Amino acid sequence: MVRNVLFIMADQLRRDHLACYGHPYIRTPNIDALARRGVRFDQAYVNSGVCGPSRMSYYTGRYAASHGATWNRVPLSVGELTLGEYLRDAGMELALAGKTHVMPDHDGLRRLHLDGQSELGHLLERGGFSELDRYDGHHTPGDESGYPAFLRAHGYDSADPWTDFVISGLDAQGRVCSGWHMRNVHLPARVREEHSETAYMTDQAMRFIGDMAERPWVLHLSYVKPHWPYMAPAPYHAAYTADQCLPVLRTQQELRGAHPVVEAYRASEESRSFSLDECVRVVRPAYQGLIEQLDTHLGRLFEHMDRLGVLRDTLVILCSDHGDFLGDHWLGEKELFYDMIQRVPLIVVDPSAEADVSRGRVEQRMVESVDVVPTILRALGLAVPQHRIEGRCLQDLLFDAGGQAPAWRDAVFSELDYSFKDARRLLGKNPQNAKGFSCRNGRWRYVYWLDEPEQLYDLQEDPQEMFDLGRDASTAAVREAMRSRLLDWLARRKRRTTISDDMVERGTAAHKRAGVFFGQW
Repeated sequence: MVRNVLFIMADQLRRDHLACYGHPYIRTPNIDALARRGVRFDQAYVNSGVCGPSRMSYYTGRYAASHGATWNRVPLSVGELTLGEYLRDAGMELALAGKTHVMPDHDGLRRLHLDGQSELGHLLERGGFSELDRYDGHHTPGDESGYPAFLRAHGYDSADPWTDFVISGLDAQGRVCSGWHMRNVHLPARVREEHSETAYMTDQAMRFIGDMAERPWVLHLSYVKPHWPYMAPAPYHAAYTADQCLPVLRTQQELRGAHPVVEAYRASEESRSFSLDECVRVVRPAYQGLIEQLDTHLGRLFEHMDRLGVLRDTLVILCSDHGDFLGDHWLGEKELFYDMIQRVPLIVVDPSAEADVSRGRVEQRMVESVDVVPTILRALGLAVPQHRIEGRCLQDLLFDAGGQAPAWRDAVFSELDYSFKDARRLLGKNPQNAKGFSCRNGRWRYVYWLDEPEQLYDLQEDPQEMFDLGRDASTAAVREAMRSRLLDWLARRKRRTTISDDMVERGTAAHKRAGVFFGQW
């Protein structure tokens, strides 16, 4: 039985940087144990490689082509429903500890004469979340978070303790060095580990769960790490050496005749920095240290839940909003259509007896971010609004004793609106044609770019996606088939959202019942 839901997201966490996903050095025993209790999805994909649109797909169960929040700081339309609103209609709350990237649709709220002072306006401004503590982790926290006051109360005397202590270190001469400069992230952060971002947000989650006592709850615990700035507190800053990191995946061949969009992305400052071997050797150990720290605090959280007796009836979902290039393909950051960005960790532990058949399984069928909302709704016994939701309930796989589930998807889809990137200007694009769409199946990754050449990778022969066949005459038939599949997907987006499918059924061929008798002889 599922009484509670713990939906954990780690920002910018690569799938291949967990021990249970095969990393040879990284220590993630608590996440590994979680995977043994449930199902580890090996083919889980986000629907955008950018924080904002990816999270909106996680929170709405809809693709970016449908929900429209295609970039960071693009508001989610007031007309879009989120998990929090579905729960609210059932008399439940969706609590938040951490990051969401939800931006208020102020224009839509004004049009409806709603403001943040009303209960509904307050909810809509926050994407349906009841905020315990909102903390986005890549700029100085504001009033939405108690973290700055927490830091000052623990002796970090500064007008901006996040900048001065959390993302800064001291060099050998005692000078304060900012973690915004990646050359400095080998230094320990000036904040003590127990006062770090990861520790603080874990404390918020533990406090909330303890306060709920016997009442059911749904919590989104959204960690900002291992997202940049890559400053880790001691001892995690020195937990790994460069030799204990995965080798960077890039070749000189990739730079010759590169796709125009990829080439424009490689011109960005972060990509130029990560093209330096020194940058890779400094950043990757710190990134891994942040992941081990995250695992440590998840262990603390799970122990707390176990002591309270709530772990045994809680649906736990652990995922990431996208990966991080870390220098692979001569790139920094994320966004583009490569597996180290699009393919993410996803672990689901369903406490129901029906899920016993799959415990410890590594599931190879393809799943997507849009599957999380319908999975949570079904777990709580709530109806899944099929006229809106574009994902599928993962219970069909979790409860499957062995290949008996209904026909499952054989392809996944993602999209990118790079209108806000300098890459758009380098390519001479306008804000309406800086877009790309990806269709990936078991053999091919196909990318359709507006007004640019296609991309195609043979994942069977080239699993690292090094050789772009998108302009190769020999792959014309494959590209045509994948283009057709992408068109079919786009045509099936659910844009009629104001009435349910049941209402359509009731209204079909009902004109005579409404007193309309056209067409009679």
